[in-house]
Amino acid sequence: MAEEAKSLNFIEHIIEDDLKEGFNKEGLRFRFPPEPNGYLHIGHASSICLNFGLGEKYSAPVNLRFDDTNPVKEEQAFVDAIKRDVEWLGYKWDEVRYASDYFQQLYDWALVLIKKGKAYVDSQPSEKIAEQKGTPNTPGTESPYRNRSVEENLSLFQQMKNGDFKEGEHVLRAKIDMASSNMLMRDPIMYRILHKAHHRTNTDWCIYPMYDWTHGESDYIEQVSHSFCTLEFAMHRDLYNWFLEQVYDPNKVKPKQREFARRNLSHTVVSKRKLLRLVEEGVVKGWDDPRMPTISGLRRRGYTPDSIKNFAKTIGIAKRDNLIDVSLLEFHAREDLNKKAPRIMAVLNPLKVVITNYPENTDEYLEAENNPEEDVLTYRKVPFSREIYIEQEDFREEANRKFFRLKLGGEVRLKNAYIIKAEKAVKDDQGNIVEVHCTYDPLSKSGSGTPESQRKVKGTLHWVSIPHAKEVEVREYDRLFTEAEPDRHEGKDFLEFVNPDSLRIVKGYVEPSVETAKEGDHFQFQRIGYFNVDRDTTHEKLVFNKTVGLRDTWAKIDSK
Repeated sequence: MAEEAKSLNFIEHIIEDDLKEGFNKEGLRFRFPPEPNGYLHIGHASSICLNFGLGEKYSAPVNLRFDDTNPVKEEQAFVDAIKRDVEWLGYKWDEVRYASDYFQQLYDWALVLIKKGKAYVDSQPSEKIAEQKGTPNTPGTESPYRNRSVEENLSLFQQMKNGDFKEGEHVLRAKIDMASSNMLMRDPIMYRILHKAHHRTNTDWCIYPMYDWTHGESDYIEQVSHSFCTLEFAMHRDLYNWFLEQVYDPNKVKPKQREFARRNLSHTVVSKRKLLRLVEEGVVKGWDDPRMPTISGLRRRGYTPDSIKNFAKTIGIAKRDNLIDVSLLEFHAREDLNKKAPRIMAVLNPLKVVITNYPENTDEYLEAENNPEEDVLTYRKVPFSREIYIEQEDFREEANRKFFRLKLGGEVRLKNAYIIKAEKAVKDDQGNIVEVHCTYDPLSKSGSGTPESQRKVKGTLHWVSIPHAKEVEVREYDRLFTEAEPDRHEGKDFLEFVNPDSLRIVKGYVEPSVETAKEGDHFQFQRIGYFNVDRDTTHEKLVFNKTVGLRDTWAKIDSK
């Protein structure tokens, strides 16, 4: 039991303490409450894993609730994308709810507050209201409309609802304390006028509730027991509780808000506003561009649900915001894909090799294992012929003893095939090597058991048979920004740090076993990295996205 207690994070301790103090476990209910004004990103993934993970741990329901109170920025397309992301991560919600489900109830409760003298209609412009809020060190100034009669407030609020006023003419404010040390308690706005169509309620409403009024009351309606949010909402907790007190029935569960730290990811941004700029200004090709830190972008890039969940588990839940190096996320991608991704051979920077003593117009099929990490090994057939491609960087005319790849007069083993020896380099008029002539040892076939096949050579190269090779498009992605924190440079726009080399498109060649691969299929290109099939793939052209390399190449760059 002591060991188990040590492993709990502070959020779990809060729940355990509540249970010890008599809270009924059957009353536990959680929620994940995204605003449908963009795609979910890696930061949201941590929140998803937290809330749905708690649901799994305590066998408690978890609602997916859309905080859809701003029709200016919200769309059904974002709702659909969020649902896809949560499902893709492997979580199941108990109910789909919307803040807009509660517009009538929220309006009715607002009328109750007006009648109790705890809310009033303010007819000042927003700039004046902001000015009267005061500062953290000076109290605010009361609005001249703060003491309107209940009857006048009810009449004006009804007219606001009916659409009788222009946007900005009036707002409904809670009447709390203009001298509060928490500036959010200085008569916060509850409703504003917006003559905009809502993605669910269309033009039924001309007034829309603010986040602080909506969120806690939505939790209460749904009987959410624990409402977890990020640290920027810590100051909102007093207001959350004040609003709840106005409608709370002691016979019902009163939600408890608690906050955890936001996790920022290096070499990217996780502000939806900034992600939207990347999309709108054409820096990327949409919310699901594989360079984006959105869950949809990571999925398209080739990340797996388990890699993201393992990442979230590793970084854990904390009380302080901090920056997580993206290399940790990449590590979890490698770890997971190493177990799951079949190995294939692909050449991305081809150099032609002619095996001069191999019979012409002949080929053979060699056996290659699909993934050495499998519990039960499976195999595929790979064609071999007289002419093959290897990588340009795998050959040098001359090299020192530490170069364990192909060089003139030197030997290497071709993966799953034979030992070859480089005899001659053929060059074009500019002196570039365009072809290498080699000989092979026909008795050195991998797995044949001959003495020649067991001969030790230091280098093993991947290759592709030219007559059988399938040409593919390969999109090699790198980090989107050259700086770890692109939005933390005072006086500079974060877009100044966009990596101009974040996408490189090359023509590559792969073995024919992938001919039937479909969107989302993962592969390890041996000696290169992990790749997956992009949705742009057609019958005529296979398109691969590079997920991560086999090693963290940025570690060396950062150390310099």
